[in-house]
Amino acid sequence: MIDLQGYGPSLLAGAWVTVQLAVLAQLLAIMLGLLTATAKMSRSTPLRWIATLYTTVIRGVPDIVLMMLLFFGGQIGINMVTDWLYESYGFDVFVNVDEFTAGVITIGFIFGAYMGETFRGAFMAVDAGQVEAGRAYGMSDWKVFKRIRFPLMMRHALPGLGNNWMVLLKTTALVSVIGLVDMVRVASEAAKATHEPFTFLLPVAAGYLLIATVSEWGLARLKVRYNTGFGEASAWNN
Repeated sequence: MIDLQGYGPSLLAGAWVTVQLAVLAQLLAIMLGLLTATAKMSRSTPLRWIATLYTTVIRGVPDIVLMMLLFFGGQIGINMVTDWLYESYGFDVFVNVDEFTAGVITIGFIFGAYMGETFRGAFMAVDAGQVEAGRAYGMSDWKVFKRIRFPLMMRHALPGLGNNWMVLLKTTALVSVIGLVDMVRVASEAAKATHEPFTFLLPVAAGYLLIATVSEWGLARLKVRYNTGFGEASAWNN
């Protein structure tokens, strides 16, 4: 193991925090993205307005501003609610949102808007005739979604989903501003202590590049899976 003047183990621990943060935030973003896409395609005007407002605000405000606003403002909002519960009903509840949870929620919330646009475009690209064929075959709405709409949608969504994942991965570096001890924060503190920034920042850059490379491989496998039966599948196999 590379010691890096004693900071090596801390950097590895920070890298593991970064991976967990990115994966959990991605899962949350996918769920919010599916909900947002569904709301935008809904016949309900209020749902469409809420989804449009959500995506407009997220795309118009810098990520770091949203992160600090949601982290610090969110904790204040939770404290206000718990104080009201205590004063009104005598419920003594204390909720402390730690930096990791706040990072997952914030990044997931931000990228949920981008995922929503990705999924909406992908759903719209699905051939309506195949959906109608499934219904004519007697499938329930859930089976139509599970067996037809979702697999076909993913085929169209994967390029955008992959791009969003790569941007999300790099966005995890911003969580150091709210105090989370990830590999960027460890490297920053080590660089300040030793006055050797390249010694610690280059391994961090290599760590992100390694994660991105593994991600590219995983995305390629997913593309092969969801392109099965289409012409692109053979191209990925060659």
